[in-house]
This record gives sequence, structure tokens and C-alpha cells, in this order.
Amino acid sequence: MKRFDVSAEAIDAIALRTALHRPDSGGFCCFEGWVRDHNDGRAVDGLEYQVYVELALREGERIVAEAIGRFGIADARCVHRSGDLKVGDMAVWVGVASGHRGEAFAACRYIIDEVKHRLPVWKKERYLDGDSAWVACSHDDGPHHGHGGDEPHRHRHDVAV
Repeated sequence: MKRFDVSAEAIDAIALRTALHRPDSGGFCCFEGWVRDHNDGRAVDGLEYQVYVELALREGERIVAEAIGRFGIADARCVHRSGDLKVGDMAVWVGVASGHRGEAFAACRYIIDEVKHRLPVWKKERYLDGDSAWVACSHDDGPHHGHGGDEPHRHRHDVAV
């Protein structure tokens, strides 16, 4: 099984998780990204991902290999969807098996952050009012990762150039 894949079909999180189950790993962490029903005050009907598949596969494999080397985890997998998705569909899945939870959490976050930053994936949101727009996501989570603490969560969407 590849460590990174792009799929036009629904992501089978149970099969991916099962593939990562290892007797030498006491920690497992996963991230699931789902299509939400709103963005920037607009009602979202669904979205479309376009992917430069060949480049995404190479870079995605590189990202997972970097995480394995950097965090000393046992194994990891990531799948990103392509094509048309409905609200509630899973758009991306990351799973990490590790000897300990700390490395699993850190590697999982590293993988999703790098995938969102480095992969040639374009997202077009479709809105309930019939409009649509290509959007780019970037997150600036600050030192407290935007979840509590003194730093607020900043999330912005810009039209992709």
C-alpha cells in the first residue's frame, strides 16, 4: 500500500486505520478533513478538488517519508480526495502509528500542514446561491496553535491566483 494517495472515490478510513495497526505502536493519531456547509459567511453546497496527480503523488510520498524520519514514527498514511465532494464528505485523511502519542500527534500535524502547503491541489467551492469560487486556504495558528491561549485562531480564504 502506498503511503500517500489521491482518490476520486470516498476515503475508507477504517481500512487505512487497520493497515496502520502495529504491535510495536502504542500511539495512533488521525486527522479527517470534512467538507463543511459554510465558509466566510456563505452557505456551501459542495466543492471540487482538482489535483495534478503525478506531482501530488511524488510530493505526498516525500512529505510522509519526511514525517517518518523527522518524528521517528512507525508508519503513516495520507489520502486526499479529488473531484466533486458533497457537504459532509471526507476530503483528506492522515493517520500515524507510533510508539508514543507525542510523536504521533506531531507527525500527524506535520503531514496535514505540509500537504495543504505543498501539494498541487486546487479547491473550488460551490455556494447555495449558485455562485462558485476557487479558494486557497492558509492558516496562521501562532504560538498557541489558535486553540485557546492568548493567540486567536486566524483563518482566511483568498481567491487562488
